[in-house]
Order: sequence, then C-alpha cells, then structure tokens
Amino acid sequence: MTRIVLENLELTFRVRQHVRLTLKEFLVGQMFRRSRNPVMEVRALAGVSLTVEQGDRLGVIGHNGAGKSTLLKTLAGVYQPTGGRLTVDGRVSSLFDISLGFEPDGSGWENIAYRSYLQGETPRTVQAKKEAIAAFSELGDFLNMPVRYYSAGMLVRLAFSIATAIDPEVLLVDEVLSVGDLAFQQKARERMREMMRKAHLLVMVSHDLEAMEKCCNRAVWMDHGKMVMQGTAAEVAAAYKASAGPEAKAA
Repeated sequence: MTRIVLENLELTFRVRQHVRLTLKEFLVGQMFRRSRNPVMEVRALAGVSLTVEQGDRLGVIGHNGAGKSTLLKTLAGVYQPTGGRLTVDGRVSSLFDISLGFEPDGSGWENIAYRSYLQGETPRTVQAKKEAIAAFSELGDFLNMPVRYYSAGMLVRLAFSIATAIDPEVLLVDEVLSVGDLAFQQKARERMREMMRKAHLLVMVSHDLEAMEKCCNRAVWMDHGKMVMQGTAAEVAAAYKASAGPEAKAA
C-alpha cells in the first residue's frame, strides 16, 4: 500500500561561510591557524512528524523559506534526513526542477530518452511513450534540433511533456506549472488534473490557497522548518489566513 511516514524528521545543512579578509586579517589567521571560512549549520526541517495514507491529497503551505520545497525534496530523496525517520512506500514521481537532466547538444528526441531514463523508464517503455510525448509537446520538427537552440518556453514544454508521461503512485508537485501559450496551458492543466486523479497519493506545495483547498483533502502549515498545524485543507487554510492576514493570500 502506498504510504509516507515521517517521524521527528530533521534536516540540517552545513554551510561554509566565505568571509572577505583584509591582508592583515589573513596573515594573523595564518599565524594562529584560525579558520577563515567557519561552518554554519542551517536547520531546514525540525521535528516534522506526519503520516500520509493512500488516497490522501496533502497540501503544504507557508511563507517563502518555510521549508515547503525542502520537505518535498526530502520526500523525493534529493536530500537525506540528518535525523528522525522517513518511510516512503510506493514509486515516487516528482514534478519540480523538471528541466534538469537535459543534454544541451542532444536533440529533442534524444532528450526524451535521457530525461525519461532519469524518471526510471526503460528503453522499452520509452519506445512506447515517445510518440505521445512528442505529440503533447507540439514541437514538431524542432525535436530534430539540439535543445540548446530551444527558447525557454520550448524547453519547458518538452520538459513538462516528458515529466508528466508517467503513471504516478506517490506524486510530488511543487507549485503550479505554467508552460507555453494559453492553449498549451489549458492542456497542461488538464494533464495535471489527470495525474492527480490517477496518483495513489499526492503531496502538493502551493502558494495558491484556493487551488490547494480544491485539490487537497488535507494540509500542513510549515514555518521555519517546523510543522505549525495539520488538518483538513479548509481548516489549515483558514488558520493560515487568520494568522498572516491579507499577506497569506499572496505568500
């Protein structure tokens, strides 16, 4: 059964500070072997405990820097927890940083294969999907060109078409994707709705509280790496709005 369990999850980054020194400070530091670039610890997630069951659609809200995207990337395995326990049962499909993994000198067709392999596809499954991916992207003959010559909009359209050609179990979504012209955006929104319906379990980070309430049955409110509240999407959104006032709608 698809499931996510977080038990007192911790994530701390060790960041080396780069400090500008005068010549005198440098020489004194060399004489006394003082560290010129001290290490600073940044606690990104602190004591997060949460269970997401099969069938749940969980929204994650909070201000910028609250730890929402960090939590999502930890669930995806991008970051390894430094404390606590994380259990994810089910195949994870992530929709964030969707343009990563492209080879600039490869054609669109070649990058369909490259990026698909990073998503866990095999040569056989890529062969079965590549024509549908190409058709959805609407890039036509541009797929024969190296992607280094694509516009930003073309690259994102190709990336979205590849990233969403999956059968999701655990689906992780960071923010609302806006790609291409108006007609393509309509297609993209319908594709997203279809994926959300098919996913066994969904975790979605969003700044759009109204969209989150429509898509999710549950929500968590993050603040400075800690979970402030969890409950139904409506309850958490209402509490967040009451706490942050008008700024919450745009946060």
